[in-house]
Amino acid sequence: MKDTRHLGVYGVIIKEGCILLIKKSRGAYIGKYDLPGGSIEHGEKPCETLKREIMEETGLKVQSFHILDADSVVVDWDNPLIHTQEHMHHIGIIYDVIAFDGEIKIDSDGLDSLGAIWYPLSEIKKEDISPLTYDALKFKKLI
Repeated sequence: MKDTRHLGVYGVIIKEGCILLIKKSRGAYIGKYDLPGGSIEHGEKPCETLKREIMEETGLKVQSFHILDADSVVVDWDNPLIHTQEHMHHIGIIYDVIAFDGEIKIDSDGLDSLGAIWYPLSEIKKEDISPLTYDALKFKKLI
């Protein structure tokens, strides 16, 4: 098993009793719902990553936000790209998105999202979401 580490920036966006999630098309959380976000590019500040990733994955323009939490989980998964199991330490900087503009795009981003969805908080099941998403919702006392 190969030890890996992933650092990402993610946004919690709530509207009318729903949370904005993306459905993962690849990676350790394939088929699960996850917070919109992703990897920090070279030289990019985390808040810049937040804005860029949310625009890329959901089509929304982030206007106002504040840091919510920093969290990490360890996940074992089979990586088909390198034909091995990974023991991934996933570290997330999680922002609470206060204000945003635009309409969500429901189509794939061509990378790792199958599209965005407003998911009712009342219907969230732990087994359907990524561990970081679950932790963020617990932190905000939404589940």
